[in-house]
Amino acid sequence: MHTPQNRALRAVTAVAGMSLALSACGSTAEGEEPTAKADKGSRLAVSYANGIAVLDGETLEVVDEFETEEFVRLNPIGDGRNLAVTTSKGFQVLDTRTPELTDLVFPADTGGHVVHHGDTTVLYADGSGETTIFDTAALGDAGKLPETTTWTAPEAHHGVSIVLEDGTLLTTVGTEESRSGAIALTPKGSSFEQIAANDTCPGIHGEGTAADEAVVFGCEDGALLYRDGAFEKLQAPDEFGRMGNAYVSETSPLIVGDYKTDPDAEGYLLDMVTLIDTEKSTLKTVSLPEGVEYTFRDVARGPEDLAYILATDGSIHVLDPATGTITDEYPVVKPWEGPVEWQDPHPAIKVDGDIAYVTEPATNTVHAVDLTSGEITASVELDEQPNEIALS
Repeated sequence: MHTPQNRALRAVTAVAGMSLALSACGSTAEGEEPTAKADKGSRLAVSYANGIAVLDGETLEVVDEFETEEFVRLNPIGDGRNLAVTTSKGFQVLDTRTPELTDLVFPADTGGHVVHHGDTTVLYADGSGETTIFDTAALGDAGKLPETTTWTAPEAHHGVSIVLEDGTLLTTVGTEESRSGAIALTPKGSSFEQIAANDTCPGIHGEGTAADEAVVFGCEDGALLYRDGAFEKLQAPDEFGRMGNAYVSETSPLIVGDYKTDPDAEGYLLDMVTLIDTEKSTLKTVSLPEGVEYTFRDVARGPEDLAYILATDGSIHVLDPATGTITDEYPVVKPWEGPVEWQDPHPAIKVDGDIAYVTEPATNTVHAVDLTSGEITASVELDEQPNEIALS
C-alpha cells in the first residue's frame, strides 16, 4: 500500500512576496524560539481521493504518501503518533512517525466515531453497535493491536461512546431508524452496569468533553449534558434546533457547537453557533455576521480557549465563547462555496498549539497559520486535492 514519494509537492506558495521554502516565514535570531509554532514532533495527515499524505507539522514538507480506498476518514487516536483510518474493513492504523500505513486493523462493520479522552481511546462501529475500548498508550509502536474491552448496544445505530477517567462508559442509544438519548455504564466484572439514562435527545450525534469531564452530546432540539453522574437536557430556543458537533477545550467549561434550525435546508452551510456553559447548565445560540458560513469541518478551539471558524469568505473568524462575539478576523484562503455532499472536499481547519492547519481544495494547498497574529507561516501545494486532515 506504500507508494514512492513522487507526488510530494509541486510548489510552495509565497506569502507577502517572500518565498517560504517550506519553512516558517520570517527570521528568528540565533538561539531564539519562534513566537508561535506547532509541536516540533507533530505530523499532519491529509486525505485525498485514493490516498493519504503525511506532512511534517512544522515545515509542511510531504514525508510520505500511501494508497487507500477512494474515500477514507482520518481520526486521531490520541497518542501523538497514530491515526485510525476509517475504511470499509474497520479502523486501520496509520503510524505517522515511521511513517507507515500498517496492516493493523480494528475490525468494524461500518466504522464510525473515534474518541480519545484521558488514557483511553474508544472506537464505535455503526454497523454492529459495538464499542471497542483500549489503553491509548498500549498501541504505540508495538506492531500489534492492544488488548481491548467491548460493549455492544442492544441495537446498531450511528453512535458514539466515550470513557471517563473513572471508567464510566457513556454511549448513545438508538436504532437504524432513529436515535433517542444516552446511557452511562460502570464496569462490573467483565461487563457493565447501567447507572444513568436519558431518552430526551432525539437524533443524538457527536460528543465533546469540557473542563471537569462535563460531556455534551448534540440533539435535534438542543443538547444533552452529563456531569457528576447524571444527565441533564439543555433545550434549544427553536422547535428544531440541531447541534450535531461539539468543539471543546478540556480546560474550559464553555462548549461551542454547530446549529441548524431548518431540517429541510439544502446544503451543509451553517450561519449560527451554539454556546453551552457546562457549569451553569445554559445553552444559547448566536448568529454569525452576514456572509460568515461554515460546515462541521470548519470550527476548532485554539489559543486562550477561543473558537476559530474558517468561513466561506475565506477568513478565520475568532469567536469568544464567553460573549458570542467575533473578536478578530484572519484572511487565509479565497472565498468558497459549500459542498454538495458532506464527503466532498471543502476547506477544513485543525489546530495544534498556536498553529492552525487549513486546507484549500480549490488550489490543492495546505496552509499553516499563526493564530496569535493571523500570519500564514507556511503553505504547500499538493499534486492531489486535499479533503480531510488530522493531527497526530
